[in-house]
Amino acid sequence: MPYIANTDSDRTQMFETIGVDDMDHLWRDAGVTGDKPELSGIPEGRSEYEVTRYLAGLAKRNASDLVVFLGSGFYDHFIPSAVAEITGRNEFYTSYTPYQPEASQGTLQAMYEYQSSICRLTAMEVSNASLYDGGTALFEAMMMGIRITRRRKTILAGTVSPIYKEMIKCYTSNLDIELVISNSPTDGTETDIDELKSMLDDDTACVLVQYPNVFGTIDQWQDFNEYAHDRKIITVCSTYPIALSLLEPPGSLDFDIVTGEGQCLGINLSFGGPYLGFMATRSKYMRKMPGRIVGRTVDNQGRPGYVLTIQTREQHIRRAAATSNICTNQGLCALAAVTYLSCIGKNGFVELGELCAAKACYAREQLLQIPGVADVNQSAFFNEFVVRLSADAAEVAGLMIEKGFAAGFPLGRYFPERKNDLLIAVTEKRTREEIRAFAVALEAVLSLL
Repeated sequence: MPYIANTDSDRTQMFETIGVDDMDHLWRDAGVTGDKPELSGIPEGRSEYEVTRYLAGLAKRNASDLVVFLGSGFYDHFIPSAVAEITGRNEFYTSYTPYQPEASQGTLQAMYEYQSSICRLTAMEVSNASLYDGGTALFEAMMMGIRITRRRKTILAGTVSPIYKEMIKCYTSNLDIELVISNSPTDGTETDIDELKSMLDDDTACVLVQYPNVFGTIDQWQDFNEYAHDRKIITVCSTYPIALSLLEPPGSLDFDIVTGEGQCLGINLSFGGPYLGFMATRSKYMRKMPGRIVGRTVDNQGRPGYVLTIQTREQHIRRAAATSNICTNQGLCALAAVTYLSCIGKNGFVELGELCAAKACYAREQLLQIPGVADVNQSAFFNEFVVRLSADAAEVAGLMIEKGFAAGFPLGRYFPERKNDLLIAVTEKRTREEIRAFAVALEAVLSLL
């Protein structure tokens, strides 16, 4: 990105404007005690061309041309060209963090259409205008459950993404919240729902689960939700939106709050972001929801219009009454999501899910024929499954990169007892030829270990 450096004369002019002689004087006026920061280690500035060339060289060191079988929350899906065309329009692209009340009608309508899409996708009644990412959305849902029940205990299923698990532990470490995490399976991939039930008590505010779970398995939650609701406990589901093309939506399973990562809805992987968190809930909990909600109304002449209906952030209401310190929403990413869903359409969305599921089943069949690859008793899954290797999965994944494949997610990184287990995701982009080539490469790597 181009940049402009401050010259000596620029700094002198700024010092004169604020009434100080030099940097030492500025530090004293700012009340900074002790020695001023040592800046001699900062290298001399370079020209724009030199910086651009240096950064381009660093970028070339990334393995950006791999055939991707990596998932665990972030997926390599096809993105229609229309998504970049629409999100790149100046009226959207230059106002991608529209958090002021005077947001334009076009921006507000885009948010409204996004909310409508999320509600239809999840079978819930109300959606906000988006959050930062899937992990922070799950945390915000937890806080929402605590506000609703006025209790302080949260149960987190051990089969929730370990990345989200670490985020929740970090967020709650300095809060007056009791966080209890259930055991994750050391063999098999299903959530121990009976264990979760046994952990619920009168102090429990909410339960956080994942659907499909971190291992890709589709757990059955309806009876559990009924059990929790009998005890006035809020149930929260973090979901993979593409899986909802075939699976029963969380709203139909009677979850109270649904969150998830929307990267798969038309957003590039982009080395980790920016991504899109979504959240939907029941109408009765709407005023406990963080962020903003856009509504549709009519003016005094009967013309339709869009307005920021609810803004529960600290910049709009009393700080003590704010539900979150979120100051905006991921407007540009939300626009990408609604554009993607509009391009795919209802029938195309179902076809997309069928392709993902069918190709995942085909890949699993191919891999289980390889010596050194075993099943882990996984039954129902969508497009992500676990296989057990005869060698350390992290070592195998490293060697597979040399053969041109991002082989999957080595579970031993977060589940030490599963160091030979590899989580593999298959999307509609993977061809039969790529899947077969992946199987051949994996067999060759395993034969060396």
